[in-house]
Amino acid sequence: MHRETGEAYHVCWEAERRQLTVMFCDLVGSTALSTAIDPEDLRDVIASFQTRCSAAIRRYDGFVAKYMGDGILAYFGYPRAHENDPERSVRAGLDIVEAMVELNATVPRPPGVELVVRIGIATGPVIVGDQIGEGTASETAVVGETPNLAARLQALAQPNQIVVSSATRMMLGDHFDLEDLGAYELKGFAEPVPVWRVLSARDVESRFAATRTGSSAPLVGRQEEMGLLLRAWDGSCRGRGQVVLIQGEAGVGKSRLVEGLSSTLAIFDSLVLIHGAWPVTRQGHCSGCRCRWRRGRSRWRSAGLGRRALDRCAATPACRARPHLSAHDRPAR
Repeated sequence: MHRETGEAYHVCWEAERRQLTVMFCDLVGSTALSTAIDPEDLRDVIASFQTRCSAAIRRYDGFVAKYMGDGILAYFGYPRAHENDPERSVRAGLDIVEAMVELNATVPRPPGVELVVRIGIATGPVIVGDQIGEGTASETAVVGETPNLAARLQALAQPNQIVVSSATRMMLGDHFDLEDLGAYELKGFAEPVPVWRVLSARDVESRFAATRTGSSAPLVGRQEEMGLLLRAWDGSCRGRGQVVLIQGEAGVGKSRLVEGLSSTLAIFDSLVLIHGAWPVTRQGHCSGCRCRWRRGRSRWRSAGLGRRALDRCAATPACRARPHLSAHDRPAR
């Protein structure tokens, strides 16, 4: 059962090959902490840490596979796969690092002791689904190089750092600012392993544009779909409003089709508004100008119109989203 949405997961009990993003996160210094505080206080610290980590992981539809004392093993891409699982894992990691500030402010700890976390993330093919152990010791096993690499990267990370593998970095595109840490000799790996450190998230207008590299390949075999979209656009130009739902499995080309339509409409000097949405902690509706707004991790974003439309809308006194925009986000009037 998904803790945030209440939706039941369908877990496949048969092993299968998958592309999986694995996250290891570990509370640093818990051994030293155990010698300085009462066991009951230590239990509260670890429980609070695990609660905050699991909430961040589930917020981005990750799967908490195992609690390991003061650490957590999580999967992104199992049991439910998304086309942007590496991105989701890093956003969850950033939320975990951010949550450490609140954790330090609320749990008992000796003076001068700061609780920090280390996170390692790796992406690659695995065999997942075998159930090992019995009863409360049962867990979903993952076989492959990826979990081992994620564990090594977690040990390599500095306090409150997120370190990712080259495969993960490749799939992150321009969504984040990253620092190339070079290649490291890791135990169990014959060749030096390139690693990157995640610095911060970027505010990108289009997720599709941020993840692609180079120019887009030409659309092939989508003449019928593109014709339908252009006919819908022509109808809207004639005063008949149109809504088109593009639905399909991850990676089939939904975003590429929309980009092709946007490029075509640009010839006619049309205004194209593209938006994306993430799981949110708060949302509202602007009754004055009918825009919808949502608050994600740290910035207010348009969920129903688009950044340009939100700027134009928030510049009006009637917009109820305006008070919630920071000075940096708020458009000049």
